[in-house]
Amino acid sequence: MDSFIVSALKYRPATFDTVVGQSSITTTLKNAIKSEHLAHAYLFCGPRGVGKTTCARIFAKTINCKNINEKNEACNKCESCISFNENRSYNIHELDAASNNSVEDIRTLIEQTRIPPQVGRFSVYIIDEVHMLSSSAFNAFLKTLEEPPSHAIFILATTGKQKIIPTILSRCQIFDFNRIKIVDIVSYLEYVANSEGIKTDENGLNIIAQKADGAMRDALSIFDQIVSFSGKSITYEKVIENLNVLDYEYFFKLTEAFIQNDYQATLIIFNEILNNGFDGHNFITGLAKHFRDLLVCKDKVTSELLEVGVDIRKRYLNQSENILADWLFNALNICSNCDINYKSSSNGRLHVELTLLQLCKINDTKKTEPVKIKDTKPEAVKIKDLKTENIKEQEIKEIKTIPPQEKTSIIIKEDKTKYISSSVNKQTSFSIKDALSQTEKTVQEKETNNEQTGEIDNINKLENKFTQDDLQKIWTNFSDNIKEDKPRLYNTLISNIPKLTDNYNIEFVVNNSLQENEINLSRIELMKFLKDELNNQKIELIIKITDTEPEKKKLYTDSDKFDYLQEKNPNLIKFKEKLNLDFK
Repeated sequence: MDSFIVSALKYRPATFDTVVGQSSITTTLKNAIKSEHLAHAYLFCGPRGVGKTTCARIFAKTINCKNINEKNEACNKCESCISFNENRSYNIHELDAASNNSVEDIRTLIEQTRIPPQVGRFSVYIIDEVHMLSSSAFNAFLKTLEEPPSHAIFILATTGKQKIIPTILSRCQIFDFNRIKIVDIVSYLEYVANSEGIKTDENGLNIIAQKADGAMRDALSIFDQIVSFSGKSITYEKVIENLNVLDYEYFFKLTEAFIQNDYQATLIIFNEILNNGFDGHNFITGLAKHFRDLLVCKDKVTSELLEVGVDIRKRYLNQSENILADWLFNALNICSNCDINYKSSSNGRLHVELTLLQLCKINDTKKTEPVKIKDTKPEAVKIKDLKTENIKEQEIKEIKTIPPQEKTSIIIKEDKTKYISSSVNKQTSFSIKDALSQTEKTVQEKETNNEQTGEIDNINKLENKFTQDDLQKIWTNFSDNIKEDKPRLYNTLISNIPKLTDNYNIEFVVNNSLQENEINLSRIELMKFLKDELNNQKIELIIKITDTEPEKKKLYTDSDKFDYLQEKNPNLIKFKEKLNLDFK
């Protein structure tokens, strides 16, 4: 039985051309080798699994190769290359700074730099996780790093460049490694699968690449795990089952339910997701990512940001066509708030369910409020609804062309209680406005003909005379009407008798400002009742206050309180002086 070698080691790049996703760095290193512009210290920094140590080894192997080819790659045939491939080269020294981070370890390394290489031109020292060195070790390493022997080259690798002291950074050429793109990871996984005779599904490999989070080593480790689970065939269903990843299908179904305001289906789908063992917090972040992917599909320029398989990309494009961008903006905002507040919530499931209900209500149609029309004359009264059911077809046909500058003042009566005074422009062509204008004109003519019968007596009602007895009677009626709903106002109104003065002014005396405020809160209602019942629009209400109790002085400071008490008991002064008391 042959021993198994994990894919991360078996398919580790051996040349610059096979390094995935770091073309700018590999090109720079190859050009430096070609022109022999080699620095004495390099710093490779970036996330895990992106090829820092791999590039360091390839670089060390290539600079010692005796027969570098036209592509500036090692020949793999000379003694130096063979010894490197067999892990017996004495020109390359690796140090793990995570476990060898003391000053003594650095001193041992410095002593080794004095020994020249036996084969090749350079001795290369690769220090991995260099940020783990102690401050003393860094300081001990400074002088040698700045002025090493001519045959020594240092390559430092780290995932935390910010933890390295500036004096070390200033002595190195710094190369920042990027996260590997999902497309590049999928392409390399396909190469590995073909080499191993494994059938793959593009959507399944895409999920592996997303789970790896830009690290090729992680992607290859997950790939081996899936192969152990599913055998020689990797499918999308097997991948999401083994990795416990939420299926895209759930997000597509939920989005359809949101658009249709189907909160019942939404809650059922979410319950199924929880029963399958998925966490609510991970679900809401996945849903937010789904909305983000739908949003980037709305435009051809941003659709390149969608990192999914071909089949799933088509579904995203189809669903995004039926959703407005504003809806997606609101949905992303709701999901973001849920994500932020999830950990502080005592009931995570209910918190997510409330978020899902909010997403279902985004498409609810809002009730439109009636349009408010501003009157040009202050004495005009607004009419909310103007009914046009009585417009006759004959009246519309008889509309004649009238010069546009001609204006007619009309008065329309509605429900025999509301009146409007307005100005109507006669138009030269038929429109709904013309029809309404014609209707208003017809009503005006009818009311003009009925003036003699007394149907409209608004002018006479404006200044209808009334007596003190009439006033008291109407005042009492109003008080009785609000007795149950506003008992305090009722007690205020019956506390005194209103008095009729000249010019229809009504004087009413209250005992204090509280009673005045109580009347002012319902002043509009009271005045409307009096004017309507007494048929007089010139009534004015004048409120007078007669405070019977003198205003008490308010005590704020300790000195004020003491003065108040000593007026009642003069012995307090002696008590204060005897005990030598004072105010703070």
